[in-house]
Amino acid sequence: MSEPDNFILTLLREIRAEMKEGFERVDRKLVEHDLRFEGLDKKIESLKQAMHGESVLGRYASAEFEDRIEAIEKRLDKLEKGH
Repeated sequence: MSEPDNFILTLLREIRAEMKEGFERVDRKLVEHDLRFEGLDKKIESLKQAMHGESVLGRYASAEFEDRIEAIEKRLDKLEKGH
């Protein structure tokens, strides 16, 4: 009877070893994916900051343009009223 017991124990040890190896592979892949997602998160945040900066610059440029147009319109009104 000890022979079947040894065979079962041997099979269980092999199964355990294969499972351990499989879980280690999965753990390594998860670490790789975590690192990749962290890199992507950093790139997305960088893009967000760049877009925000462009938006702020655009608003300043637009405001300056509006001020210049308003000044030109005032000058034109004065010229038209003067003639």
